Amino acid sequence: MRKFQKQQLMEVIGSLHEIHQSSAAGLAAGSYPTVRNLLTDCQEAAIQVGKVIEQWEGEGTDAVACLERYCETVYRVAVQAEKLSFSKAYASLEEVLTKAENVIRHMPEKKEIVFMPYKASMWDSLESVYLAAREDENCDAYVVPIPYFDKSQDDSFGEMHYEGNEYPPDIEITYYEDYDLEERRPDAIYIHNPYDEYNIVTSVPEQYYCSNLKRYTDCLVYIPYFILDEIEPDNQEAIENIKHFCLLPGVIWADKVIVQSENMRQIYINEFIKAAKAGGMQDKGIDRKILEEKFLGLGSPKFDRVNKTAKADMDLPDKWLRLIRKTDDTWKKVILYNTSVGAFLDHDEKMLLKMQSVFAAFKEQREKAVLWWRPHPLMSSTIKTMRPWLWEKYENLVRAYQEEGWGIYDDSADLDRAVVFSDAYYGDRSSVVQLYQTTGKPVMIQDAEVIQG
Repeated sequence: MRKFQKQQLMEVIGSLHEIHQSSAAGLAAGSYPTVRNLLTDCQEAAIQVGKVIEQWEGEGTDAVACLERYCETVYRVAVQAEKLSFSKAYASLEEVLTKAENVIRHMPEKKEIVFMPYKASMWDSLESVYLAAREDENCDAYVVPIPYFDKSQDDSFGEMHYEGNEYPPDIEITYYEDYDLEERRPDAIYIHNPYDEYNIVTSVPEQYYCSNLKRYTDCLVYIPYFILDEIEPDNQEAIENIKHFCLLPGVIWADKVIVQSENMRQIYINEFIKAAKAGGMQDKGIDRKILEEKFLGLGSPKFDRVNKTAKADMDLPDKWLRLIRKTDDTWKKVILYNTSVGAFLDHDEKMLLKMQSVFAAFKEQREKAVLWWRPHPLMSSTIKTMRPWLWEKYENLVRAYQEEGWGIYDDSADLDRAVVFSDAYYGDRSSVVQLYQTTGKPVMIQDAEVIQG
């Protein structure tokens, strides 16, 4: 039985205790018809409580047996109302109801946890937590991918996307329209999207903003979909570049925020307190003890996913294998080329020239090495919204790369496949770098200002 359901049943039991008092007062006053009506209400309420318990726990429970004895007692008191003293009637009703109450109170609770990702490519930030919840016999875990919209320059919603069919085959997906948050009221909701209305490129529907999700659960948990460069908590100069991540709506509204390390946890706490004080917040906003329970440096599930993934567990499309294999059946070197949104926005058209030069260099070396290009999942949406004058050039670049067919173009949801199969990383600074470094394989950062040829 769910916790909130048990609470509802206990509230009904509490109302029965109150009716007992009214019934005893009615007996003392000789208002027997009123007493019988009250006791009929008690009996009907107890029957409904029993039905709810049977629905969730099955038949033959001790709780239902206690409620049946309670209904028998209620009936006996109603029939013998004129013969019973009000104190004896009250005592007998309370005794049997209290027994039922205690049994219900100690019934085991089963938690319901729902994971609500929006980008399938960011699922790795939640997956290991979901898999652990799924294995817990005292927990029902659901994955409910939610849709999202592209945003136009005027902040209006454009095309809607839903990626529920892009998750690994072993992840059971529940369609978002089939999961009623108001009805289900999960014990915990896990999210990786912290932006609410402040994302200028995409947006989930308003009903899934963190501020609204908080209405339906006692525990909203935010786990960032990204990994930041590790910084010492006293390195304020470096912290200035990332402190906005500590103050996003998901961080503010969440009951728990799980970050990648203990150092990052301290940074989040420190920056949250500074912002709270600057904003005039009191109490919880600046109480370090409370915030130390809110922010947890347990590590990113992204690390869990990539560290457990092996080549033997994954398949590659045949056309990719043909690019990677040499004529003697050995493998060429595979270079993961990662291009980020931030770098593109910083360098605009110069980044297009940089990418063209990278492609030209690897095309020449295609007999020795294969370029595995993986642009940021939101690259296209970002360019359309924030650099629309460059969209056609970028689209043509992507099309030419795909049509020439000498390199791998990967816009799938599976980042870990690219990390596992590649021999080295080349590209922009991004959270992928932090993830890649855990593999021990080489990492080289590109410089958009340096263009060969």
